[in-house]
Amino acid sequence: MTMQDIANNQPDTALVDIRDISVDQSLPREERVAEFLRQIKNPCHFKCGKFTVRAQFAENGVSLEDCLKQVLI
Repeated sequence: MTMQDIANNQPDTALVDIRDISVDQSLPREERVAEFLRQIKNPCHFKCGKFTVRAQFAENGVSLEDCLKQVLI
């Protein structure tokens, strides 16, 4: 099962609101990324207020890891 399959099958009521996530900026980079992922549960499918966000990536595009690094670093 791919991340896209998981995102498509997750009900909106089970989604984490990204506004509720808080990551200690004093942690090392790897720990910040791990903490963000632990809290968001599914970085490809989450809520932001009343909006549902579903991220999809092209097979030949930028990796999810690289996208998250750009956001968190």
